[in-house]
Amino acid sequence: MKKNLFAGNSMLSEPPVPHNEPVCMYEVDSSERASLKQTLEQVASEEIEIFPIVNGERVSTGNTETVSMPHDHGHSLAKFHKAGKKEAESAMKAALEVQEAWANTDWRERVAIFLRAAELISTSRRDLINAATMLGQSKTAHQAEIDSACELIDFLRFNAYFASEIYKEQPYSPKGQWNQTDYRPLEGLILAVTPFNFTAIAGNLPTCPAMLGNVVLWKPAGTALRSAQVIMDVLEEAGLPPGVINFLPCDGPEISEPVLQSPHLAGLHFTGSTGTLDYLWKQVSANLDSYQTYPRVVGETGGKDFVVAHKSADRPSLTTALIRGAFEFQGQKCSAASRAYIAQSVWDSIKDDLVEQVEDIKMGDVRDFRNFMGAVIDEKAFKKISSYIDAAKNSPKDKIVAGGECRGETGYFVRPTVVETSDPNCKLLEEEIFGPVLTVYPYPDEEYEKVLQLCDETSPYALTGGVFARDREAVLQASTRLRNAAGNFYINDKPTGSVVNQQPFGGARRSGTNDKAGSKGNVMRWLSPRVVKETFNAPVDYRYPFMEAE
Repeated sequence: MKKNLFAGNSMLSEPPVPHNEPVCMYEVDSSERASLKQTLEQVASEEIEIFPIVNGERVSTGNTETVSMPHDHGHSLAKFHKAGKKEAESAMKAALEVQEAWANTDWRERVAIFLRAAELISTSRRDLINAATMLGQSKTAHQAEIDSACELIDFLRFNAYFASEIYKEQPYSPKGQWNQTDYRPLEGLILAVTPFNFTAIAGNLPTCPAMLGNVVLWKPAGTALRSAQVIMDVLEEAGLPPGVINFLPCDGPEISEPVLQSPHLAGLHFTGSTGTLDYLWKQVSANLDSYQTYPRVVGETGGKDFVVAHKSADRPSLTTALIRGAFEFQGQKCSAASRAYIAQSVWDSIKDDLVEQVEDIKMGDVRDFRNFMGAVIDEKAFKKISSYIDAAKNSPKDKIVAGGECRGETGYFVRPTVVETSDPNCKLLEEEIFGPVLTVYPYPDEEYEKVLQLCDETSPYALTGGVFARDREAVLQASTRLRNAAGNFYINDKPTGSVVNQQPFGGARRSGTNDKAGSKGNVMRWLSPRVVKETFNAPVDYRYPFMEAE
């Protein structure tokens, strides 16, 4: 028998029952605030070098690019060496060499590594991962805390618990038999392609399959490499064996194409744009004949997330939900509120207050904790968002009632913008902008049912959405009519801020495969069950009783 290089004590107990990580609020004069401020200064003062990591080794490619702060794009945080086809092929080779041993490692030994990583992030590495996310992705302290600390910790702890619950699910065994389910990892490689906007997602997509015994090639977003590097450092510190997760920073298809052409591809774990998932899925389909197994494709993509306000909606809570839902992290959440259908009477009563509050929002360098917003991620995003604001300025049916300014000299800053439209089919209501732009369509109070149909049919996406109403019948109408319009539906709350194990996240239609990150369902996608039947007293005669002579 081949020696198991990862073998260890198989008598470890089951993982502890997890609880959601408490959120630090970083109040004035708190020790948490002072510590984070100090770490921000440290991270901002140094320019590190980021390398591809293949089989545990840093690889210098010489082909480097800069990682800059979005809110101060002249300030470099890091230089990263771009991985290419050569590094991808080396990573595939390294992963396949450790695949069998890692798959055969006792599952409790595997999850212990990721539970230790969660503990490191919760304690000694919390400030570092938050600071790297704040500076590299222009998140405020609160947005970084709920993402790169709390949500990532929750993913690691709850996925370990979900795995233990799955492994315990075993079939019925009648007298004389022992039936068992062997939950195997997938046979081959997993490609994890992660986005810039959530450090927690960047950490979850490679670690969830790896925790279950899979080997992974991880392609992080080039605009989120400072925090991605922290994740890799933490995993290595926690004891992750070389080759299990290979870290391949790059731009474009340099990594995905050779991996998708490999006969060993077993799965794609993806979060990003709808167009990119379309492209990758087509590549997988084109190569189906060459694969050893049908690859699992798990993807979460775009959104055009809605808020519908009935005439009975509570005005102050609706106003707050629109501001937080649309403008936190500059609207760069796939769940961000980007279109709102508001009863005319409600709009008339909240418009002035909404505009006043939006105009009062402070934005700038996230190291200034008074700012509610930072900058959008890069120049490409800045230009795209600006083009939608320009379109609203040039449309006779659209009116910018708040914001509308874009300044890119020092950082990629877009003021939070509210557009009022009389056109229910304007492009700002239909197309994903991924920026701080909220488009409001006021509708006649008596046309609530009609506007629910409009909301359902306007966008190809179905990620998140919500209804504001104190009238319970109106809530029921919206929940029923919009059942397929959102994978995560909120009643009297903003459509953002899902929490692991509380609101497992994902949508359907053009928003993805709806495999619900933060739930047992997503974990199950990275396992391949094998049923084993053992018979204790096997038959010794092929003939059945009905065959006896009469």
